Amino acid sequence: MIGLIFGDTDFPNKILKTIKKRKIKYLIIDLSKSKRFKEESKSYSVSIGQFGKIINILRENSCKRVLFAGKVNKPNFSKLKLDFKGIYYIPRIIKASKLGDAAILREIIKILAQNKIKTENSLRFNPELTLKKGNYSKIKPNNKDQSDIIKAIKTLNSLKEYNYSQGVVVRNKKIVSIEGKGGTKKLLEKSKSKKFKNNGVLVKFPKKKQDLRVDLPTIGLKTLKQSKNAGLKGIVVKSKQHVFLDKKKCISFANKNKMFILVK
Repeated sequence: MIGLIFGDTDFPNKILKTIKKRKIKYLIIDLSKSKRFKEESKSYSVSIGQFGKIINILRENSCKRVLFAGKVNKPNFSKLKLDFKGIYYIPRIIKASKLGDAAILREIIKILAQNKIKTENSLRFNPELTLKKGNYSKIKPNNKDQSDIIKAIKTLNSLKEYNYSQGVVVRNKKIVSIEGKGGTKKLLEKSKSKKFKNNGVLVKFPKKKQDLRVDLPTIGLKTLKQSKNAGLKGIVVKSKQHVFLDKKKCISFANKNKMFILVK
């Protein structure tokens, strides 16, 4: 039995499909905003502050392993439903939240480990959703693009350890925008240019010292379309340290629109 701690995005659906196909016993801790897994028979809708309830659900189902997938938004702590264990653990979560989203996840993993619950890698059942090093489109980055890529990677590497940014847009060796709390969509909206078309790059790398079992940068067809609308020429992710959804559709879209998909 594995506990699937699911948030939003399409990534959890891919995992669930594989789990069902392989007939693995599972339960779902649904932390999504829309409670998208409420129709599943073994699904439990809980608040992130109900640690007692979460741990009890896992123990009652003899579940000693969990897997995180999907986006879980930082909660409004003043409005959070807390149970007894939630009251005990929440000061640690609030303290971690000041360091960013990655720190919150790391603290939750520590709390689960203290309760003898192991966290598995998000890609354990779906290794096909990550790519190895290489260029996956017909178009390859030229020297100008490579300069933008180098600038973007240096920018991400210079950010603080717990910064929530996983993405940066660079055009003509200039930083256009760095990902904020609004995520990649807002980043790309801010990066739109009427002057430039098919120029610039989006680089999405894991945060510094990120626990690579959870919260990996995720790319999908929406990201490609938003990048095109922003006037960008390509997307770069780190080898085996990302989630790539709709791979075939993304490659086809990139080829049709003369964009590149590069894995470093």
